Amino acid sequence: MEDVKKKKFKKRYWLVVYLVVLVVVALLFLHKPSYFKPSKVAGSREVSTYLTHELSPRFYNGVQLREPFSLVVHQNRLNDAIARSGWLKESDGNGFSTPMVFFVKDRIVLVTSKTVMGAELVVIIESEASIDKKGLLNLDVTRVKVGAVTVTFIAKMMAKRKYAQSLAETSIDMEDLGVRIAASFLGAEPFEPVFEVEDDKVRIKGITISQGKLLIQFVPVFEEQ
Repeated sequence: MEDVKKKKFKKRYWLVVYLVVLVVVALLFLHKPSYFKPSKVAGSREVSTYLTHELSPRFYNGVQLREPFSLVVHQNRLNDAIARSGWLKESDGNGFSTPMVFFVKDRIVLVTSKTVMGAELVVIIESEASIDKKGLLNLDVTRVKVGAVTVTFIAKMMAKRKYAQSLAETSIDMEDLGVRIAASFLGAEPFEPVFEVEDDKVRIKGITISQGKLLIQFVPVFEEQ
């Protein structure tokens, strides 16, 4: 009789432990960082004057001078521009929300959320941007988290598999800037950071990431005659 009671106690004990572990894991996945506060203008589809009246003219004028120049991107104003871009959740409720970008020392942190079975999960992607000795730009994803749980290895493996699948199934223009950036993020492939503006070209020479801002250094590219 005593053995039966001990067995029942053990079963209840391990059931309680199992439930506690499930609750803790669920709370970790559902954790939302306090700094993730999506803008109220998200999805407004308003034109951002920061992009049209400040960043774009500065970049264009810098290119036209055909001399080295720098461009500073401010975190708060960039996030406002992203929020006004018209990024919306997918109609089925399972899409990613409007992302936010944070510039931390030597790192770029992208934060967004995804609804899964009615639960909102916050996804955090940390990356580093560097120029190698050959002048190639690499956007290296260093950490991926869902809530407070690190899932870097799994996320990288899935991303590389998806990237390889896309290359095999569709015709992709590797000269397209967006494709090259995606290839660097998903496939860890460095690329030549050269931008063409009308008849001129510029190359990213250096990137400095500090608290709240991103400094990009450009140099002109002159074609050999």
